[in-house]
Amino acid sequence: MDMPFVLQAAALFLIGAFTGVINVLAGGGSLLTLPMLIFLGLPAGVANGTNRVGILCQSITAIGGFRRKKMLPTGLALLCTLPALAGSYLGARWAVDIDDRLFEQMLAAIMIGILVFMLVDPAKKMRDKPLHITRLRGAFIVVSFFFIGIYGGFVQAGVGFLIITGLLAHGLDLVRINAIKVFVVLVFTVLALAVFVVHDQVNWPLGLSLGAGNALGGWLGTRLAISKGHDWTKKVVSITVFLFALKLLLG
Repeated sequence: MDMPFVLQAAALFLIGAFTGVINVLAGGGSLLTLPMLIFLGLPAGVANGTNRVGILCQSITAIGGFRRKKMLPTGLALLCTLPALAGSYLGARWAVDIDDRLFEQMLAAIMIGILVFMLVDPAKKMRDKPLHITRLRGAFIVVSFFFIGIYGGFVQAGVGFLIITGLLAHGLDLVRINAIKVFVVLVFTVLALAVFVVHDQVNWPLGLSLGAGNALGGWLGTRLAISKGHDWTKKVVSITVFLFALKLLLG
């Protein structure tokens, strides 16, 4: 789109701030930022790479807030991150050919599943108990986060919902789940972004404009998550999941 750079930068900053909050509290912000980058004239591949700049900036500010408030279970975060890191490298390099409409329907189905799981909340009784990582639970986390990493490395959009799915069953509250989610995304975004940079798939002026907004949104989203707690965050996640699932289903 033929628009002065100042206006492009301003638009990306604003949408970045909004989606930064959404990404930290729930996920799915890339479902808004990717179309915006393409609308501004970037090829899909460059838009995908440029979007990672914003995600990286947002994750850096958000993880700082969670760590200062001691909301990040470091051991579990590392257990989730290492397989996700390996998967993200493969995802960023593989050219996965999937029909766009099929992808949207699959993601919508996953999001509806998350919504049902949160409303039923079968792990509620586990939430106040210390999390014990058994061998079986550890194996489940490693395998599931390897595939989450592949998906996140390839497309990013909606990966937050998959991470929430991978952790809800273990009885964690949504504030700590979001802290782990931000940590995982931060680490594998560094690797995925490096792959896009090597292949010259990043527009830095637009990426940094988006990143400035994402960083602000990430900071604000962290403060909201910590101050409001699990129940409030659960409502935000439920509403966000429902709206994005509806958007994907209706096209």
